[in-house]
Amino acid sequence: MASASLQFFAFILALFGVFGDIAATLLPNWKVNADVGSNIITAITQMQGLWMDCTWYSTGMFSCTLKYSILSLPVYIQAARTTMVLSCILSAFGICITTVGMKCTKLGGDTDSKNHACFAGGVCFILAGIFGLVPTCWYTREIISNFLDQNIPESSKHEPGGAVYTGFISAGFLLIAGVIFCSSCFKRQQGAWIYPPKQHHFLSTEQESNAGYNLKDYV
Repeated sequence: MASASLQFFAFILALFGVFGDIAATLLPNWKVNADVGSNIITAITQMQGLWMDCTWYSTGMFSCTLKYSILSLPVYIQAARTTMVLSCILSAFGICITTVGMKCTKLGGDTDSKNHACFAGGVCFILAGIFGLVPTCWYTREIISNFLDQNIPESSKHEPGGAVYTGFISAGFLLIAGVIFCSSCFKRQQGAWIYPPKQHHFLSTEQESNAGYNLKDYV
């Protein structure tokens, strides 16, 4: 029962991780630049994401421009696109696989098959967490390095946006869920190896006693 509840908790964490991963991939606020200027009424907030750049005006207007050209983008944005999409795909696969392998479901066949499915789903979650953590760290490093560069004007400097923090949290949820799924299956298999079933021992002792009894009868 404890293992089933722990797997259910890991599954909930993985769901939050998947939704957060998808949201972080699609949100346009990976880095934000707030240019207030001398008049707060005409303040402009510029946001840049992986797929589009948006501008929000304090008057209520909002405009976005898609990034059609891939080759013109910096390397860290191209890598972030690829790794975040892979993270979303792997986490979705992990949800499907662990749904079959969890103890609280009636899918997946026998216990060994469910253990293998849970382990495979846990590996998918760990890989998805790593793929989600790498671009967020790299993107944050680029933002901080540009912010600390004295040669870049203040108007061109940005700060990390909400999508970066969402990516960090989602990657952490996926990593925790993957470790829980893999460790729960590993502990069960290790317990089976260390403590073999006692039924075979009882059968062997009964056979030895019966064999001894038969020899005494012949003597």
